[in-house]
Amino acid sequence: MQTHLIKKYSNTQQGQEADSILRSCVHCGFCTATCPTYQLLGDELDSPRGRIYLIKQFLEGHNVSKKTQTHLDRCLTCRSCETTCPSGVKYGRLIDIGREMLEQHVKRNNILQLKRYLLRQIIPYPKRFSFLLKLACLGKPFLPASIRKKIPARQNSKRTNNPQQHSRKMLILEGCAQSSVTPDTNNATNSILNKLDIEVISAESAGCCGAVSHHLSAHEEGLEFVRRNIDAWWPHIEQGIETIVITASGCGVHVKDYETLLKHDQHYAEKARHISQLTKDISEVIANETLPLQRLHATNTKVAFHSPCTLQHGQQLDGVVESILTRAGYELTDINDKHLCCGSAGTYSILQPELSQQLLNNKITSLQANKPDIIATANIGCQLHIATKAHTPVKHWIELLDEIIKS
Repeated sequence: MQTHLIKKYSNTQQGQEADSILRSCVHCGFCTATCPTYQLLGDELDSPRGRIYLIKQFLEGHNVSKKTQTHLDRCLTCRSCETTCPSGVKYGRLIDIGREMLEQHVKRNNILQLKRYLLRQIIPYPKRFSFLLKLACLGKPFLPASIRKKIPARQNSKRTNNPQQHSRKMLILEGCAQSSVTPDTNNATNSILNKLDIEVISAESAGCCGAVSHHLSAHEEGLEFVRRNIDAWWPHIEQGIETIVITASGCGVHVKDYETLLKHDQHYAEKARHISQLTKDISEVIANETLPLQRLHATNTKVAFHSPCTLQHGQQLDGVVESILTRAGYELTDINDKHLCCGSAGTYSILQPELSQQLLNNKITSLQANKPDIIATANIGCQLHIATKAHTPVKHWIELLDEIIKS
């Protein structure tokens, strides 16, 4: 694709990066076949190809409007198009750049600005999130059913992990909402890794991975989270930890991208590169270990596994969790359109509720079609979102694995 960026953008690092990505697009249209929003809306401007043209026009100096912003906002950043694209277009990176630059030119109304600000001030902070969740749970009986079902139930964990020291050591990211709502995800991870003679370490001063701020176009705010995590992890890295293990695939794909996000930061670029190389989804860790399984084929449990977009498209780990669960003796059900997003997509379910609910309804139908005993997934956002409508219990897949490991 030919481009002619105006000087205002062609002389910037972001503009040059966007230009390179734009030029890699050959306008083939393969991406439209796997784009969730295009399938729902049938509008070319709500497809990856259409959004690429909108960003191109903006960078070439054409007028932009709230309509332009709306089409970019509707993108889930699921990156299904990247899996499909034969040219390797880095669409996820392009949409982030386009949104951030457009944010400076198109002003949002006050209510939407406040909503996005509050999301950035609540979700990344576990103590704030947990406090507000407690209040919501207290008031839940008095709320309309449509709102009640969206308030996640807090997991009353009965697990008591006894940390053990081992020669092999891995860092774990505690997570934001996950640490408040579903602590058994990381508890199960600790339990399994301990049985594999791996010591799990949590850096107390580490926090949100930065994805929430980043995807809400508050990039500098997001980078502060990134730098804080690097500072918190670096002493452990110097002491020889072998991996940074992440149990939420949405966080994992973002931490793996630290190298790209800080490549122009002279103080953090090299550290960010090293951290991206060390980061692994828990499925990558488990896949390379010999599991102490109690039994191989005796569970008789049917599992519908929802592979989050951040796992199958963002991290390109499609099939890894499925193979682990199959090895462990679980029966996996067939799922139609498994490549499509469930509609959670970070804060998307809050900011784009109508589209999100349409995607969720389609996903629930696919997941429950073959009457599974359990729905499993690999990301806290997907887990909570699917649980609002599923009639089947929804868990993180690592909890299922922990259930059949020898005690």
